[in-house]
Amino acid sequence: MTKLSDMSEHNTATSNQPVDTMKVAESSKPEYMKSQTINEMRPGSEILVEALQNENVDFIFGYPGGAVLPLYDTFYDGKIKHIFARHEQGATHAAEGYARISGKTGVVVVTSGPGATNAITGITDAHSDSLPLVVFTGQVATPGIGKDAFQEADLLSMTAPITKQNYQVKKVEDIPRIVHEAFHVANSGRKGPVVVDFPKDMGVLSTNVGLSDHIDLPGYQVNTVAKSNDINTLVKYLNHSKKPLILAGAGVNHSKSNKLLTQFVTQHQIPTVTTLLGLGAIPYEHPLFLGMGGMHGSYASNMALTECDLLINLGSHFDDRLASKPDDFAPNAKVGHVDIDPSEINKIIATDLGIVADCKNVLEQLEASQINVPSHDEWLQYCQSNKSNHPFKYEKDDKDIFCKPQEAIEYIGKITNGDAIVTTDVGQHQMWAAQFYPFKSHSQWVTSGGLGTMGFGIPSAIGAQLASPDKTVVCFVGDGGFQMTNQEMALLPEYGLNIKIVLINNGTLGMVKQWQDKFFNQRFSHSVFNDQPDFIKMAEAYGVKGFLIDQPNQLKSKLDEAFNYEGPALIEVRISPIEPVNPMIPSGKANNEMEGY
Repeated sequence: MTKLSDMSEHNTATSNQPVDTMKVAESSKPEYMKSQTINEMRPGSEILVEALQNENVDFIFGYPGGAVLPLYDTFYDGKIKHIFARHEQGATHAAEGYARISGKTGVVVVTSGPGATNAITGITDAHSDSLPLVVFTGQVATPGIGKDAFQEADLLSMTAPITKQNYQVKKVEDIPRIVHEAFHVANSGRKGPVVVDFPKDMGVLSTNVGLSDHIDLPGYQVNTVAKSNDINTLVKYLNHSKKPLILAGAGVNHSKSNKLLTQFVTQHQIPTVTTLLGLGAIPYEHPLFLGMGGMHGSYASNMALTECDLLINLGSHFDDRLASKPDDFAPNAKVGHVDIDPSEINKIIATDLGIVADCKNVLEQLEASQINVPSHDEWLQYCQSNKSNHPFKYEKDDKDIFCKPQEAIEYIGKITNGDAIVTTDVGQHQMWAAQFYPFKSHSQWVTSGGLGTMGFGIPSAIGAQLASPDKTVVCFVGDGGFQMTNQEMALLPEYGLNIKIVLINNGTLGMVKQWQDKFFNQRFSHSVFNDQPDFIKMAEAYGVKGFLIDQPNQLKSKLDEAFNYEGPALIEVRISPIEPVNPMIPSGKANNEMEGY
């Protein structure tokens, strides 16, 4: 997205003299206050909290430090609940989980320098997966900017490519406007992160400025409704298609148009494929759902993508996991692409019809149209036959000494009735969860799709549980990613979060090892852990109940016990180090060149 024209720039003034930045800021305060009515004055930190309250913020995810002490002094009053993460990356991932489930904007506050740079991974992840965040990064006081002050970092430059917009507060009077704009930009159109760089003195200096509900962003326009001509063209395509296919992406879940989509495909009997982030767009059990498409997608979905004569993409951006070989993707199809972000149209796959609009509005417009899709029983039979003959499957033997991860996920799907919120880390367990958990709708699936961030699972589960405290939250993690952010388990008893963490432990970086096995002549370079800590003891050290499942015949009974336990739990499931994720499409191959089905 094009940056807004009013992006702030750093103060470039230079001096060789050391600067006591807070002293300068404090000394300017009386001068500034001369023209103000003292009784009306409030420090910037209070104004910021008031502005956040005005945006109906429920939680602040953060970690304190020197540059944000004025803010944290105001947070002490508890007007907005603060969630004290154990690492800034954890804070941003928790805010992502909250945003994904609540539909609201996740708010993060971190200190300057390393605090802010630690948050960059989460900001990038949110940018990749279109999640609305407003991240307040502390900054050294204004007089010290550009002078290599202690814990100074140029966050504007660092975050420019990974945000929808970023700001630096230059005047305390600008705080209400900037905050309101930031929330508007983050949670409109294609959602995403906004960074507000907040110098320390801006929390101390005072003003009598009021809150702002005014938006003036002439360079930022969002189109949500399709042109009637485009809808007419799409209807024409449908009315002439013999092999229609819907590809549902995250845009369906973001717009909460799942029921509309399900009604539409049911009425017109159109087979449906989802992306990884589109899972839940149509219920798992629906007869027209062919499964997830792409690299570790189902045989039925990938064959349908290859053979269809009309592909309607609703809210997906055709990434390389779905279309590894773009020139051979949907080679026989007219392609219609609906996306709220105009930059995605024709970016990877050439489209016959690009519609810049919100998926929900397009489905509503289609609902009101005269659609008469020709009978296509042969096509339906082809898709259904592929689905029944080549389901996601796993080999099970009575002699197995390891548990089957697929069976564990499948059984958890049954005992939670497919209603749980599922978060994952990244790796093999993520793909197994995508393949075997029976998602029903939106606001159930929280995973790192675009960036593929290890360490995402546990903190995102925390945000998801805070967003929906009455729902069961299950977090699937691998033994690699678990060791990146397991410190966030401290929050589970602290905030009374009844999260079930399912640790799929194969003693390896499973996905890395699988690729080394297949493409690097089994040269397992640094993908096998020589030693592992006692994960059960680690969990219990944090006040989290541990359950170890290392015998296949114990799998179901132990899972029942763990899920009946009232409180947070770590469930370690020991699996084989050579269990692969199948099927798969090797990188650079077409969808119909998949293996292992």
